[in-house]
Amino acid sequence: MPAIADELRCSPKTVCRWLHRFNRLGLQGLEDLGGQGRKRRITEAERSRIIGLVMQSPPGRPAVQADGELAAAAECGPPEWALHALAAEARRLGIEAGRSQVRRILLAGGCAGVAPGPGPGRETRTSRIQGRCRTKLR
Repeated sequence: MPAIADELRCSPKTVCRWLHRFNRLGLQGLEDLGGQGRKRRITEAERSRIIGLVMQSPPGRPAVQADGELAAAAECGPPEWALHALAAEARRLGIEAGRSQVRRILLAGGCAGVAPGPGPGRETRTSRIQGRCRTKLR
């Protein structure tokens, strides 16, 4: 077994474990068992909803109304999407996700350039984020 471990660049214990699985289960024993690790807390539908938020106009962004007036859907809402605003909106929709988790979801979904939020040297660019989302919404 040490020679096999050297050739495969793993420990003899690993070779022994795989050998026992093969002896017990045959070729199926060499397949990945799956189900390992922590389960996702957020469903795919909730992930899609978070990505979908980026594609919507933020509630605090002014828009021209039918009467020609400039008004925002929510006066106190964020005028631009930033991670903290997206996380707050997700929580309002019943999706328990923090800033860092929203960031990981957006990056995995192909949304680049998401700003962390207001602060020194930080700008939000909703249109840039929306333009860089390459994911298909479900």
